[in-house]
Amino acid sequence: MLVWLNSAPQRLTGFVRRIHLIIGLLGVIAFLLTGQLMKHHHPRMEELSAEVRMMYVSRHIYLLGASLVNVVLGLYLQVHPQGWRRVLQQIGSVVILLSPLSLLIAFFAEPAFGLAGRSWRSYFGLIGLFAGVMTHIVTSAGLSSGLVSKKQTSRVDSSSPH
Repeated sequence: MLVWLNSAPQRLTGFVRRIHLIIGLLGVIAFLLTGQLMKHHHPRMEELSAEVRMMYVSRHIYLLGASLVNVVLGLYLQVHPQGWRRVLQQIGSVVILLSPLSLLIAFFAEPAFGLAGRSWRSYFGLIGLFAGVMTHIVTSAGLSSGLVSKKQTSRVDSSSPH
C-alpha cells in the first residue's frame, strides 16, 4: 500500500484506472450472469414472493450501479498529486473497488431471507459506494477541471477572424 501512495502520479493514475476498469468490467459480466441466473431460477422468479423477488432484483441493480461507477473511474480517473486529496481519493477508490464484490455476495446471500435478509453485505456495498464517490467529489472540489473556461473561450473567439 505504501508503494501505491508514493508512486509517480502518472504511473499511479494508469494503475488505478486499470484496476477500476477491470473490476468494473468483471462486475458488468457478473451483472449479466446474475441476470441469466434470475431468468433460469427454479422456482421461476414470478413464483417467488414479492419481497424475495425484490431482493434479487434490487441486489442485481445495485451490482450494476457499483460496476458502472468503477468502469467510469477506469476511463476518466485522474489521480491527484501528493497530499490529503490524494490519500482521501485513494481511500475512496479502495471502498469503491470493494463495493461490487460486497453486492455480488449480497445477491447470493440475502434474497432467501426476504426483507429481513438485508445485512452488512448490501449495507457495506451501498454505503461504501456512496462514501467512495463522495470522497472523490470532495477531493476534486475547488480544483480546475481541465475544461476550457468561459474566459478562455471568449479569448479564443475574439482572436479568430470573423
